[in-house]
Amino acid sequence: MDQQLISQARAVKRRRRTTLPTLFLFTDAAHHPDLAGLVARLPRDIAGIVFRHDGFPARNRLARRIARICRARRLALVIAGDWRLAAACRAGLHLRGGARPRTAYRGDLTTASVHDRAQLVAARRAGANIIFISPAHPTSSHPGEPALGPVRWAALARHSPIPTIALGGMTGHNLRSLGRHCAGAGAIGALAGP
Repeated sequence: MDQQLISQARAVKRRRRTTLPTLFLFTDAAHHPDLAGLVARLPRDIAGIVFRHDGFPARNRLARRIARICRARRLALVIAGDWRLAAACRAGLHLRGGARPRTAYRGDLTTASVHDRAQLVAARRAGANIIFISPAHPTSSHPGEPALGPVRWAALARHSPIPTIALGGMTGHNLRSLGRHCAGAGAIGALAGP
């Protein structure tokens, strides 16, 4: 785990005086073969999980296991794109592209990933509590994709009344570079190691 990123996420939590997590693990089957072990090691005072594991054969069973660990450790959990699984796990819901879900279920927390201003507006209208703006920086999970960079990222975040978290290429330095409009970081690879 990137200790600088964890340290910066703690600094954001202190500065913003928020009860919301400031560091989110975006799960990925290829990067997180031992997801349960990884979730058990996340810092409990700042961490949350966006459970994706799309196409994973035992996704529902793994989600329920992760939900039990999150409840025991008091970590926020949102399920990406599946409100029925989110309800079964008593978790929040993650909206892709800010798209409004076809259900009233939201759980305690609703998050959304966005890539532009239109999706940011849609996420706000859909009732998101946290918005992930991506890709903030170049990222190995989407090689070759253009990144927003600090200036364009901040321009989107500045107009959001909802806390905005950076996703994409996040390190401690990159989180710091995004400035006061950044409410934390989402990561895949930076949180994958020991």
